[in-house]
Amino acid sequence: MGKSTLLKIPRMRLSYADEMLLVNGCPGVIGLAAVFSGEPPAPDRVRARVAERWSGLERMHHVLDLPAGGAGGARWTVPGPFDPGAHVAMAPAGLDALWAMSVDRPLSGGLPPWRLYVVPGAAYGGDFALALVAQHTLLDGRSLATLMRALVDTPAAARSTARPAPARTGLRAAGRELRTMTAVGQSVPLRPPGEARAAVAVRELAVDTVRSARRQPADGRGATLNELLVAAVAGALRARYGPVREWSARDEPVYTAVPCDLRTRTTTAELGNTVTVVRVPLPVDVDGPVARLRACQAALATVPDRAAVHAGVLFPAAEAVRRTGPWVTRLLTGRGRHTCFAATATTALKWPGAADTFDGRRLVRTVGLPPLQRPGTASFALAQVGDAVTLTVVSHLRPDDAGRLADAVVAEFGTWARTTTPSVP
Repeated sequence: MGKSTLLKIPRMRLSYADEMLLVNGCPGVIGLAAVFSGEPPAPDRVRARVAERWSGLERMHHVLDLPAGGAGGARWTVPGPFDPGAHVAMAPAGLDALWAMSVDRPLSGGLPPWRLYVVPGAAYGGDFALALVAQHTLLDGRSLATLMRALVDTPAAARSTARPAPARTGLRAAGRELRTMTAVGQSVPLRPPGEARAAVAVRELAVDTVRSARRQPADGRGATLNELLVAAVAGALRARYGPVREWSARDEPVYTAVPCDLRTRTTTAELGNTVTVVRVPLPVDVDGPVARLRACQAALATVPDRAAVHAGVLFPAAEAVRRTGPWVTRLLTGRGRHTCFAATATTALKWPGAADTFDGRRLVRTVGLPPLQRPGTASFALAQVGDAVTLTVVSHLRPDDAGRLADAVVAEFGTWARTTTPSVP
């Protein structure tokens, strides 16, 4: 878990990824809940486990120091160790209510920007949940999973699911990626714009449906969970809003933002924001769920090499250039402020193993909370532990769009599950 002795650390500069998340104009709250069966533990028992497992992790003590004039010049400080009594609490209601109240409300300052809730009440096949909520500026999704896995009774050694160390990439590849990352895309139609509201919807996917869907295309190698999610989102947008050619007179594609973990095999348990985002076009105008899945598989096959360009060239260059002044960060984030940059964000997270417990209470499901983006966007997170697969949709669209998009994604999985014959490429 990368434990280290906590020292009195002076003000520390935010990383490039931290700062980009801080100034993107979004609430920036993310979460991960582990749902267990059995009687909920007392908050003091959870506080004791948190103190035991997280106190040695320096990142969990970081406090964001914002200057009076805004985000420019923000620094991390460590005024002292976090207080488990202030950070671990009983949730006032169930998990759905906690997600709804958290998604658009940044955590208050003065403390490290994370909270862990004991969530009572039966939901999603369990009897209670432990739900970690944090500012994305502090932690990324992989960090949330690392932290939650550290709380179980017998934490497993970090598995090497991260990428290998990046290969050397050239300026030509960096130029291609810059052009791809700055190309104009389409926004989800939102009329009138003032109608946008934050909304969260959670759906369980039947294990048999997911297993059958993963065999698609029937004449191919099968599909990963991430490929299925991206393709299902393309189908859900088409079902909800129609083909892209009907959205506007423009002919640009719709993009989704795919987070890519940049940890190497030697930094698997590193906390923070060791992540980049790769833009992938969504085949909304492609007819047929299996044909859309094929198109997504082809597009996602390029993501590892593109992420290596980010890690090996673009991030180091951005870190060097932004030291000339805060205006550089504002310039770099300008494109990402527009919804046409990425109409959706899609991430799939699998919890290794399926037999974890907390004080003997069995883990039955994980439920993610992806971040709320700007109006006109939606974020999709697919979480799997064992045979339990759960979809969370966070939309900043019309009030009922989160639920409708979630149902449409589930319907896409059902269509794949019922498809038995090979499709024509």
